[in-house]
Amino acid sequence: MADSKLNLYNTLSRKKEIFAPLENNLVKMYSCGPTVYNFAHIGNLRCYIFVDTLKRTLLFNKLRLKHVMNITDVGHLTSDADTGEDKMEKGAKRENKTVWQIAESYTVAFKDDIHKLNIIDPDIWCKATDHIKQQIDWIKKLEKAGYTYAVQDDGLYFDTSKFKDYGKLARLRKEGLKAGARIDLGGKKHKTDFALWKFSPKDEKRQMEWPSPWGVGFPGWHIECSAMATKYLGEQFDIHCGGIDHIPVHHTNEIAQTEAITHKHWVNFWMHCEFLKFGAGKMAKSGESFITLKTLTDKGYDPLDYRYFCLNTHYRVPITFSYDALDGARSAYSSLRQKVIELKEISEDGSVTSADAIVAAQKYDRSFSEAVNDDLNIPKALGILWTMVKDKDIVTKDKLNLILKFDEVLGLDLKKAEKGTIDLDVESLIAQREKARKSKNFKLADEIRDKLAKQGIILEDSSDGVRWRKNR
Repeated sequence: MADSKLNLYNTLSRKKEIFAPLENNLVKMYSCGPTVYNFAHIGNLRCYIFVDTLKRTLLFNKLRLKHVMNITDVGHLTSDADTGEDKMEKGAKRENKTVWQIAESYTVAFKDDIHKLNIIDPDIWCKATDHIKQQIDWIKKLEKAGYTYAVQDDGLYFDTSKFKDYGKLARLRKEGLKAGARIDLGGKKHKTDFALWKFSPKDEKRQMEWPSPWGVGFPGWHIECSAMATKYLGEQFDIHCGGIDHIPVHHTNEIAQTEAITHKHWVNFWMHCEFLKFGAGKMAKSGESFITLKTLTDKGYDPLDYRYFCLNTHYRVPITFSYDALDGARSAYSSLRQKVIELKEISEDGSVTSADAIVAAQKYDRSFSEAVNDDLNIPKALGILWTMVKDKDIVTKDKLNLILKFDEVLGLDLKKAEKGTIDLDVESLIAQREKARKSKNFKLADEIRDKLAKQGIILEDSSDGVRWRKNR
């Protein structure tokens, strides 16, 4: 385990707390996954990079992990107020496909995105539609305990007035909430009540609907997470995470419908990632702000350029996206990869590391651990890494070992950084450019350099001669 204690910010207490798992050395963690009606945009993906960084930090601290992530393929309506169209049905109409085809297609696309971002898969993927029985069983328990009521031609609702601590995560005051455009009471008793089971429209057959004790319909969005999290992680577990938009509604409702049955403190740590902003607002799934990972790769960016971009900002601080900022991240990440390549090529011929060099390396190791264990302070950790890289007192083998160790948290896949090979034509052009430089024909030298750059070969002049690297 790292030398320093792991401190994590808990949304529930609004402060950093020393983290220790409930069960020996095993961390049980649930993270809210995607609603698979469209591609994930890069704002969504920022949250999964955060979850992956958290996961890597736990592993870095020699903790074992059981990580569960849901796939929402039913029940998420276009309004958090339980009105509007099911997002999955809307996606199916948009593309003239079945809901099942939409769910499968965008689940595959999401998994492909996270793999490109070097995000570690959860131990358990769980789809809402595979757990309808568990959700119905949970709603039955809530009904038996007196927490539900039916709204005619609409659905079965959770009565939040009967749960004493409702809103504790978001610090909501139920009596202070006012109806408005965002909250339509309809037949609900209270503004904060939420759907557990929605009835299918009488004049329309949905593609996803199931029989239940209350009528044919489909589960509300929130119930899936309670049913699946408790199935795989038990009635109490360590960490639940997601985006900050989950705090006031989704996660608040999860707590109410779960603790109403278990009568136990459900989750020890609630952790949330801030928004990625585009211009004046948050990124959305429409208009010019709908930027996907494919948007970036089509423009020539490596997915890990975007990961590096996200790591530059603390997960609890909003990021404003721009291509200029992404260019800066790409340049820094490329330089780091190149440094790894150079270190791999240097031979120290069995030279002995001095005592001072050992102490210096240990200091960087300790400082990095302290940074990541301070609520995932990855921007500070990156700064420590770069200072270490430039420190001439650290010998090559220690420098390389530390970079690769730090990358266990950063997830930048630096161990795969290789110079690669170039064909004979490129070698010939590099030789021609060197000849032009030596004869002071700088115009020709620049032309050859620019030509190679368009082919993805970047030349860097140094006191030791010209070096080349591929711009991935």
